[in-house]
Amino acid sequence: MKTSSPIVNRLKKNLKARKSIINKNKLTAYRLYEKDIPEYPYIIDIYNEFALIYEKGKKINYQNEHESQIRMQHQEDIILALQEVMHIEKKNIIFKERKRQKGKEQYKKLQKKSDNIVISENSIKYYINLYDYLDTGLFLDHRPLRQIIKEIAKNKNILNLFAYTGSLSVAAAIGGAKSVTTIDMSKTYLDWAQDNFQLNSLSSSNYHFIQADILNYINQLSHKFDIIILDPPSFSNSKRMEKSFNVQDDHPILIQKLMNHLGPNGILYFSNNFRKFKLDPKIIEDYQVQDMSLATIPKDFRDLKIHYCYKITHK
Repeated sequence: MKTSSPIVNRLKKNLKARKSIINKNKLTAYRLYEKDIPEYPYIIDIYNEFALIYEKGKKINYQNEHESQIRMQHQEDIILALQEVMHIEKKNIIFKERKRQKGKEQYKKLQKKSDNIVISENSIKYYINLYDYLDTGLFLDHRPLRQIIKEIAKNKNILNLFAYTGSLSVAAAIGGAKSVTTIDMSKTYLDWAQDNFQLNSLSSSNYHFIQADILNYINQLSHKFDIIILDPPSFSNSKRMEKSFNVQDDHPILIQKLMNHLGPNGILYFSNNFRKFKLDPKIIEDYQVQDMSLATIPKDFRDLKIHYCYKITHK
């Protein structure tokens, strides 16, 4: 039975507004809803025939019957709305609670379902996992940056640090990069990155996958790159690193070291998602810096602080 609840109407409106983006970029993964209605503080991401929902409101007191009932009603409203507007089966609607993760928790499994599905974006395919981790394996907000990298990668030597599942590396390889070096601390994510390469029929001795403490790896670099991608976590105290990492405090020295390994006409793309981030004035003083934050946030996202992104070159 069709309804006219606020969430149904909003999903219909949002879907209509996103049609051109979906078609232009050949998307099967996108953000449908992002806390548009204050009473429904959720994020809804669509992945093929699945909907992944994150609760972003205040913490619910489950011992408070009234609060608990409201939450349950809202979730039921969302399920019904997704069934009506998106024709998604209830079994394919997944709720997750987002919270800050530290250290080893960043790599910890939530479940052990191990069901990967394939989504497409700008004719590139990626494996995602909707169940086993808090994140799916693909940061949807980096879609514009992936397209930028794809468009400028031809015949370039590219280094991707804190590469996660290697989506930016895949985009570079698809774009015709001469070489792509993908670095992450997690073997799980590096294996995932290699699977993404294989999924797109990418095979070359010039594609390198290295598990390393990135901070140590940078100190051992001996050659230069045309493009460096730096997308570190906001904070990490992982045992895989010799010391804890804080992007606000540590980004100046990290960028300075990497600029020593950037070719004369090279580009360093530096991105992070620390909401209170401020770029160190010394970086602006020493290098040519272009703030690309707004230009790299997809049109299906409402949160204009989902990430910061800078294009850094030699003066």
